[in-house]
Amino acid sequence: MNVHHLELFYYVAKHGGVSAAARQIPYGIQQPAISAQILQLEDSLGLTLFQRRPFQLSAEGQKLFEHIEPFFNGLPALEQRLRGGAETRLRIAAPEIVQREYLARLMVRMKKRVPQFHFMLTNGRQGEIESQLLAQEVDLGLSLITDKTTVGMNTRELQRLSMVLLVPEKSRIKRAADVLGLDRIDLPLITLGAREALSRVFAEELRVRGLDWLPTLELVGLDLIARYVAEGLGIGLSLHVPGMALPAGVREVMLEDFPTIPFCALWMGRLTPLGESFLEESRALAAELFG
Repeated sequence: MNVHHLELFYYVAKHGGVSAAARQIPYGIQQPAISAQILQLEDSLGLTLFQRRPFQLSAEGQKLFEHIEPFFNGLPALEQRLRGGAETRLRIAAPEIVQREYLARLMVRMKKRVPQFHFMLTNGRQGEIESQLLAQEVDLGLSLITDKTTVGMNTRELQRLSMVLLVPEKSRIKRAADVLGLDRIDLPLITLGAREALSRVFAEELRVRGLDWLPTLELVGLDLIARYVAEGLGIGLSLHVPGMALPAGVREVMLEDFPTIPFCALWMGRLTPLGESFLEESRALAAELFG
């Protein structure tokens, strides 16, 4: 049997499927490649090791997994002993907005603090991150928090972010009341998708105030929203993120009496020393960026 094929089967069996395994394998390999190599393992054995949909190990697959599990489970501990006990890897989940505006700077700080530091990164919103934490697929999450967290989930607030409207520099809009005080708001509104935390909190606050202002355009990033505002296509909903440069001809109008959105770290159980270091750097960077 090919040892690499056994390693792939171990991840598939442990995490309950090929797609979940692809997120956990600590090197780059795509789902089709995993599936192809598992098929080669099954062909070499003349056995079916698991049912694909829904995922379930066959009796033979269960026997094989029980045999190889102790070896592959013990490899991380062996690696730490060989390195002198120092943990250097974290699995992190964060939404696009955090990856774009925050995480890259944080990784630079961590590499200065822990020279051998490396990480695996997956995408997700709050609910998706909590599911990954519960499944032990990631070690830490960084997210905007808009819903009540799962029972037993640990959180640490790093900062609270303020909502803003983005308007053309030459616009007559100087205060949020210049828009929200209109009898009928017919200005085009440019936002993130309806599932994003920012859009949800804003829509709920409008509802509480008895205001109707539906999005005209839903985009995938704050930078795109700012760009569309610069082109004169409407008013953008965004977050005040110090250090995030706005396009020429665009300025912020603070939504001063709107709810702020907590930006938090999430994890389950006890943090490792590396995890604690990561949170210390997260909080320090947030303090530098937001004051």
